[in-house]
Amino acid sequence: MKALLSDSMLFLILRSIKRRILETILNIDIYLFNLINQSMSNQLFDLILVPIRYQKFWIPFYVFIIGFLLLNRMYFNWTALLVVLATVGFSDTMSSKIIKPLVERPRPCHKESNLDTVQLRVRCGGGFSFTSSHATNHFAVATILFLIFGKRNRKLTSLLFVWAAFISVAQVYVGVHYPLDIFFGCFLGITLASLVFSVYKMYLNYYLPNSNFA
Repeated sequence: MKALLSDSMLFLILRSIKRRILETILNIDIYLFNLINQSMSNQLFDLILVPIRYQKFWIPFYVFIIGFLLLNRMYFNWTALLVVLATVGFSDTMSSKIIKPLVERPRPCHKESNLDTVQLRVRCGGGFSFTSSHATNHFAVATILFLIFGKRNRKLTSLLFVWAAFISVAQVYVGVHYPLDIFFGCFLGITLASLVFSVYKMYLNYYLPNSNFA
């Protein structure tokens, strides 16, 4: 009987500690959200961070990447392009179709979040918040391009992570995501892209053993 009571008490204590840790993390998350969304608010950030989060803004960059992959035989053109497209599809599916419906975290701009001071700079959107698909997809793209091209242009391809970071932080600044959504979105994107690249590398080792990645 004493052992049963002891186990029950231990379970309650651990559950209480877990709840407090989670509450602390969420409170820090909200604090950082308010810091970025409100305290850092200024006209310069409005001018830069609002437009860069839109896909249409980056169409010339995407066209350049696709053209480079298709025209530069050194990087196996169509295979590299397929790998990049597969990475985006994989990351977007994991974030938007699997994780978001499982977690069901409301966006900070939704009424369910009970945040009355959100400065919403764009349309809120109807989907869930965790994880940020913008962060997941852009860090996945940055990672896969870095892994494919980094061997020859490490300094240049490293800037892709800066590009992805600006777009990700912009999601918090405009009021549609929490910093925690961004952090785990970045982690997810990097992880998935690394996984795709490992499969791609196995393909190259098997079919193109004399390639740059073999």
